[in-house]
Amino acid sequence: MSAAPNPQAPGTDGPGADGQNPFRAAMRRNRAPEPATLVIFGATGDLARRKLLPAVFGLWQDGLLGSAFNIVGVGRQEMTDDQFKDYALEALQSSKETDAPQPGALEKFRELLYYEYGDFGGDEVYDLVRQELDRAQDAHGGRKNALFYLSTPPSLFEPISNGLGRLGLADESEGWRRLVIEKPFGRDLDSARELNGTIHRVWDESQVYRIDHYLGKETVQNLMAIRFGNAIFEPLWNRAMIDHVQITAAEDLGLEGRAGYYEEAGVIRDMLQNHLLQLFALTAMEPPVAFDAGAIRDEKVKVLRAVRPIPAERVPEVAVRGQYGPGTLYGEAVPGYREEPGVKEGSPTPTYVAVKLEVDNWRWQGVPFFLRTGKRLPKKVTEIAVVFKRPPLGMFPGGLERNVLAFRIQPDEGVSLKFSSKSPGQEMVLREVVMDFRYDAFGAQLESPYSRLLLDAMLGDATLFPREDEVDCAWQIVSGLLETAEGTPPQDFPNYPAGTWGPEAADELIGPDRRWRRL
Repeated sequence: MSAAPNPQAPGTDGPGADGQNPFRAAMRRNRAPEPATLVIFGATGDLARRKLLPAVFGLWQDGLLGSAFNIVGVGRQEMTDDQFKDYALEALQSSKETDAPQPGALEKFRELLYYEYGDFGGDEVYDLVRQELDRAQDAHGGRKNALFYLSTPPSLFEPISNGLGRLGLADESEGWRRLVIEKPFGRDLDSARELNGTIHRVWDESQVYRIDHYLGKETVQNLMAIRFGNAIFEPLWNRAMIDHVQITAAEDLGLEGRAGYYEEAGVIRDMLQNHLLQLFALTAMEPPVAFDAGAIRDEKVKVLRAVRPIPAERVPEVAVRGQYGPGTLYGEAVPGYREEPGVKEGSPTPTYVAVKLEVDNWRWQGVPFFLRTGKRLPKKVTEIAVVFKRPPLGMFPGGLERNVLAFRIQPDEGVSLKFSSKSPGQEMVLREVVMDFRYDAFGAQLESPYSRLLLDAMLGDATLFPREDEVDCAWQIVSGLLETAEGTPPQDFPNYPAGTWGPEAADELIGPDRRWRRL
């Protein structure tokens, strides 16, 4: 299992030479990492197959990984190098997320792939990984840089971290070493703190990259660009001009065979604690003193700490939980949650949650943030909508709707601004119009969020990765919701049909003078 010199990625002769994406030309020149090895634990799992391998292939084919790079898959399944190479190429060829391969690209990429297997609780598999890093150094020259990606069930985070530590693989004397950890990071506040303590016995916080793929999406990053890069928006971004903010992450799918995981997690752990609270923090944070990881993450922590606590006794007034029942989606009948394969009879697991967050600081006092997410909703869509106050004087007939600045994160990534304008004609009649910016206007395919985040991790840029104190604050915010959901499950489940926008109580939560956006 020896590492050979890395074949040159196609399309690296100059800016735009790949013929596919000239918008990455500047990135290619400025963002190539040092020679490195990507070690994927759980390399034969679903995440690696569907997301990681296509993301790495896209980066390599675009010339963003330099000429000295290789991948070591690590798993518990016995497999040879050649079998893993075949497995990986089949995954790339069947994936909808793989960039169109250039002639000969798959064959060259195949030469980058290696595989080791063993028991994650012992030392042998980590010694094999260490040998792979030695061989990579011989092939590449230079230092033994390594990015360890834990694409495994959470139960394996601790044994893998400890195993790497026992074999000295977290030591940076021969090159940088970084650890990427998938969600969920713990299942509550206590377990998250325990996991952080375990990891920090081996790794410094600067080496730990907790990945949340939502933060790799272009529109999420564009939120900061629009707020802080344009003088017309930031002066309005406060309690004087904004009525409320809605953050929605709707899923049309059910469990898709993941009942074992979802029965333990539920919607609060699966979506609210991580994805939605990260979107909230980026929307509500103060301007950072610099556009760097430390300054941005400092401001995110500040606004998370400013959220008014939600102890169990406040949950009924600020949160609504739901579980989908049988319904119709896209014209087809679909089962309820309790009828899904693997779900226990009478399960109290919530599949929907809407919550009102109140921020006790100068900028946002009195401005509610409404967060909602759920399964089996009418469509798959994620959006941040900043809803402005109505004009103070209603001088036009018919009344006016509120202006809305909306960031569409998925699908059809883009930004829109809704405002009122006079309709053509003799009378003064106003109607709503929308200015719409969509990313497909650039004429380039958006890169996968995992591509962006993997490249950032290899470059040592932690801006888009939640820090330890961010994770801690997020768990504190949802602790009361979890306590209530597990201590006093609702008696009315299921309380919304599949294919609808959730329980009726969510409409009451947002209040009589507001309404949820129909997306």
